[in-house]
Amino acid sequence: MKKLKEALPAILAVALIYVILYIAGIGCPIKFLTGISCMGCGMTRAYLSLLRLDIAGAFRYHPLFPIPIIAATLFLFKSRISQKIVKVLLFTTIVLFSIIYLLRILDPSDTVVVFEPESGAIARWFKVFKWVILHLGGD
Repeated sequence: MKKLKEALPAILAVALIYVILYIAGIGCPIKFLTGISCMGCGMTRAYLSLLRLDIAGAFRYHPLFPIPIIAATLFLFKSRISQKIVKVLLFTTIVLFSIIYLLRILDPSDTVVVFEPESGAIARWFKVFKWVILHLGGD
């Protein structure tokens, strides 16, 4: 319980940042900036589906949505778990997320995970910067 109290401010700060981004119309900061979905893409929508008791929908948005909940629970008891087991679980989680990500990004019918770097804010900012340099730069 003490660890939860220590982690609570960080958890609330992350939640607040996501609420602000959501209000600003930015669902995912990584996808917004790069145009490329991250390995956790669909996780928020999966949890929202879970809150509506739509388990199938949650799995469609991200099939590994239970893992962060399990990981957070294990983190609370980290001192009671062997470091070797923690490392194996962490490695396994990274491998699972990587496999699912690759399968989803290579699946053209997957509408959750996208690879559109030209639509990211960074690419758009570079286009504007390039235009400014070409049209307004020193003549």
